[in-house]
Amino acid sequence: MPAIVVHGGAWDVSRELVGPNKTGISHAAIAGIEVLKAEGNALDAVEAAIRILEDDDSFNAGIGSVLTLDGHIEMDAAIMDGKTLKAGAVGSVSNVRHPISLARKIAEETIHVFLVGKGADDFARAVCAQEVCSFGELVVERRKKLWEDINERMGDKLVDGYLKAQVELLDKYPLLKNVPLDTVGAVAIDKNGDIAAGTSTGGMPMKLSGRIGDSPLIGCGTYADNDSGGVSATGHGESIIKTTLAKTTCDLIERGHNAQKAADVAIDFLWTKIGGKGGVIVIDKNGNVGLSYNTTKMPRAWMNTEMSTPEVTI
Repeated sequence: MPAIVVHGGAWDVSRELVGPNKTGISHAAIAGIEVLKAEGNALDAVEAAIRILEDDDSFNAGIGSVLTLDGHIEMDAAIMDGKTLKAGAVGSVSNVRHPISLARKIAEETIHVFLVGKGADDFARAVCAQEVCSFGELVVERRKKLWEDINERMGDKLVDGYLKAQVELLDKYPLLKNVPLDTVGAVAIDKNGDIAAGTSTGGMPMKLSGRIGDSPLIGCGTYADNDSGGVSATGHGESIIKTTLAKTTCDLIERGHNAQKAADVAIDFLWTKIGGKGGVIVIDKNGNVGLSYNTTKMPRAWMNTEMSTPEVTI
């Protein structure tokens, strides 16, 4: 049965964002399921859902992305078709409203998988000029305020701490724990049993310029294969990269686990292997949905074509 599952990042959702997050992921799930009800494919559904989240400034993707250490916005995204294994990804883009749509353009209109930085921005201007936007259109006041507050409170200590280890920085400065750590994502299965997955992010708050996390890395933050399932991961990107979490989850499905069991085992592995924090959303080849995380919260919603409203949980 056609279905979609979405997430809004694995983090300690602040009280003022619980309501907006619930509304946002609900709208995203509905947008995706409407595509599937109209007999659209899984790739279309994933893109539609993530575009909704990229337009919602209560999430850390597209509009509302967090700022880098030097005060810029650098976004990453990836999308993958489980039928063909065709994939597209972008890293460190700064002038695109919907990075997920740019990633899809790369998958479908180039011979490449991954474009970064200026090359990705130039490609956006060439093939989807309607997606190009300014820094001012992406940044929101609370992100600017956070960046200013952190710099004022931490000064030189911030740079020194960051260069040593981001995790130590989070432990030392609790102020950073109340912002999204990374991503939004979606996974869908259509009437033909084709699966797609996508992930989009503004990255870590106060990250070094040029840092790319797990989200656009195929097999790490994003993976889809009709022979197993589709996964979008979220959480501490460096830990997710080291455990190739999305592909690890799909491998568990191939070994006989259903979506929920694979999700649970993968998150347990993330913690026991490397002490990583994060979450995954999963749809397996049989259409089962799985969701697992070891952070305080992970805004998530899922829906199939027989449901009138999505199941939403923070």
